Amino acid sequence: MNSRFHVPFFIVTVFWVYVAVCDVLGANSTQTALTALHFSQVFAPSPAQLLQHLFLYPPLLGCVWGSTRLGWQPFARRFPLQVLLGIAFSALAIPCLVLGDIAAGDYAAAPQVSVASFAQAAAIEAPIWLSSVMKFLLNYAFAIALVAGFELYRTLRDEETHSAALERAFATARLASLRMQLSPHSLFNLLHTIQGQIEWDPGAARALVVRLGELLRRLLNASEREFWRLGDEVRFARLYLELQQKRFADRLEVVAPDPTGLTAVWVPTLILQPLVENAVVHGLAGHRAAVTITVQASASEDELTVRVVNTTSAEARPRTGGIGLNNVRDRLAIHFEERASLRAAPGGAGQWVAEIRLPLLIDVGAQAAQLGGTDAQRDAC
Repeated sequence: MNSRFHVPFFIVTVFWVYVAVCDVLGANSTQTALTALHFSQVFAPSPAQLLQHLFLYPPLLGCVWGSTRLGWQPFARRFPLQVLLGIAFSALAIPCLVLGDIAAGDYAAAPQVSVASFAQAAAIEAPIWLSSVMKFLLNYAFAIALVAGFELYRTLRDEETHSAALERAFATARLASLRMQLSPHSLFNLLHTIQGQIEWDPGAARALVVRLGELLRRLLNASEREFWRLGDEVRFARLYLELQQKRFADRLEVVAPDPTGLTAVWVPTLILQPLVENAVVHGLAGHRAAVTITVQASASEDELTVRVVNTTSAEARPRTGGIGLNNVRDRLAIHFEERASLRAAPGGAGQWVAEIRLPLLIDVGAQAAQLGGTDAQRDAC
């Protein structure tokens, strides 16, 4: 028996036990009322009825299994075959009752019982046979409906599970692509800067190579994770901005917090990278004066706010779209839906502000370690 038939098998078994109990109790109560009115035995004895349902149980399982294998599509061709299965099962009810009578020792004509006697009984008692067929056909239809309903539920559940798995896979693939935010153009420019310094300042070129290697190492590490600590995010942004400082010499100034002193919270990996790249590119574009890029982070009771602020020229055009900003918005929407937001707008006094607000995800392990270290220091004092 197919493993997928185990649960339907259990459903049919429980249903058939229920039908047998109901039929026996119904017949006994009706027969008791008829006996009180001085009617003779109308219904078969209880043992014979129970044996009838027992004998019908294997054909019922076989017909239900055949029905599931047969299916219902195309409906015009399958429906007549399904009805024939039900009629074939229901037609066995009277023979099984006779066999039950024989097995229970209540059938007076037991020695003369044969296939011919079954046929003769069917011809003489056609109305009773028809009534039995209709009754057991209805029971069979209920059994098929229960199994079909369970199969429909299982199909819908499997489809929902498969759909959820596809959605998770799509979201994971999309996040993986969105996390790779360091543009090839930026890498090309950094390598070009290193190449230009090899001849006249080999030491500075080597230092830039080391920093670029560290940047790429952290980029690979970030590409394998969806979240990391705010300190790691700021450290990556500072490393990138320091490389850009080497490239643009005295035109770029960076103000960023010490990563070790930041609140122990989790943020999406490289969520700031598009913002600091925009700050460098758009801040320096058309701006001859020095550009200051400031990274800020603050936490309230249930929200983390991270800002990237850069000075800009008075002629700079507002930038509210672009691939970088759209990627940040998409990632925030995937992770937090409406609970996170990105606002990019002029901040007054020749500044441009890109601000991310997202739920505060406390790093419980880091906080516990900090508290443990503080307690140890206090005990030592």
